[in-house]
Amino acid sequence: MIHVLFVCHGNICRSTMSQFVMQYLVEAQQLQDQFYIDSAATSREEIGNDVHYGTKAKLREMNIPFTHHAARQMTKKDYTDFDYLIGMDEANLRNMQRISGGDPQGKTAAKIASLLSFAGSKRDIADPWYTGNFDATFQDVWEGCNALLETLKKEL
Repeated sequence: MIHVLFVCHGNICRSTMSQFVMQYLVEAQQLQDQFYIDSAATSREEIGNDVHYGTKAKLREMNIPFTHHAARQMTKKDYTDFDYLIGMDEANLRNMQRISGGDPQGKTAAKIASLLSFAGSKRDIADPWYTGNFDATFQDVWEGCNALLETLKKEL
């Protein structure tokens, strides 16, 4: 089973959107028994809060199911518990490295990576908390999650 943790600043917008999109894609291919998917934050600002209303609205619009999610902060233990820790932007990646103490297991391939790197892009996923543009965020998340799934299917 492959364990994937999506990480953003607050764990209410991008990382939860990625979690639910990835779960949707995995279930559509009947691979749900092969994956454990979760999300977390690098900050403590939103701990305990549910998914942002803009994320919920976009997921509803796209007919992607979601559940209640209480935001939580990434821990050092997550580095051990998850096979892939996927950040949304450069600031997230720096904070993930700080929280985990680096990426010692990523000697041959990074265990900590950006979502869009799987789609061959160095672009950050813009934070809709600031931009208000959940459409653009969704397009990037969709692209990244599809590419990530194709990469991970090679491990099954």
